[in-house]
Amino acid sequence: MVVTTMLTYIFPPPPSLFITAMSVISFTSLASLGLSELRGKHLQYSKFWNSGSKTSAAKKIKLSSRTGMLIAYNPAFLAGVASLVLYPQENIRILLLCSALTIHFFKRIFEVLFVHNYSGGMILDSVLPISLSYFLSTATVTYAQYLTQGFPEPSVDLKYLGCLLFLIGISGNFYHHYLLSKIRSKGDKDYMIPKGGLFGLVICPHYLFEILGFVGISLISQTLYAFSFTIGSALYLIGRSCATRRWYLSKFDHFPKNVKALIPFVL
Repeated sequence: MVVTTMLTYIFPPPPSLFITAMSVISFTSLASLGLSELRGKHLQYSKFWNSGSKTSAAKKIKLSSRTGMLIAYNPAFLAGVASLVLYPQENIRILLLCSALTIHFFKRIFEVLFVHNYSGGMILDSVLPISLSYFLSTATVTYAQYLTQGFPEPSVDLKYLGCLLFLIGISGNFYHHYLLSKIRSKGDKDYMIPKGGLFGLVICPHYLFEILGFVGISLISQTLYAFSFTIGSALYLIGRSCATRRWYLSKFDHFPKNVKALIPFVL
């Protein structure tokens, strides 16, 4: 009964040990990172770039945030571009998926170069797993989609709803990144409480829209791997947003207590 219901919305899992293993690995590793964020053990970028002991931090390789983020995003962007070349684009679902992923990481690179106003750095030990995760997830989700060729389509076609959610997600994410870039002048390193958009309701609306974009990609794909990665990513961003809210509460006495971490009025 459960399997029949699932197959209404997703493709049958392909007979691939690699895809099956990656579905499990992606979900568990991202969920574990989210739990680590809640426990105070952070990936070292943004506000948490220098978290951890001073002694251990001194021994690690520090990069500028701009360099670190370019290292994080470029391999995944190139994987997206490669997927547009390698996979048959006469299949509309594959074309939409590969295009969405390429646009997603192109936007991220554009923001790194022209939008974000960085104040901290990144630790190489955090950059490399982020870069590897994005690259592997992009390569795997497109390969998993390629393997669905010849399989019966899900009874409920969600790809166009997915396109809509992806566009809302990527637009909302960009808008709130733009607002973040404008809260301090160039060269100013001090953090301030962000305002505008949904910042009056949650401290990480950019994460909320990022999750929405990933949900859109999953609906375009309708594969088990895509949903595994999206759920894992959502759990990580929930942990990161809760940690971010705690950080603001610790730094600003006047931080409004009614502002949630990720979901307005809820979380």
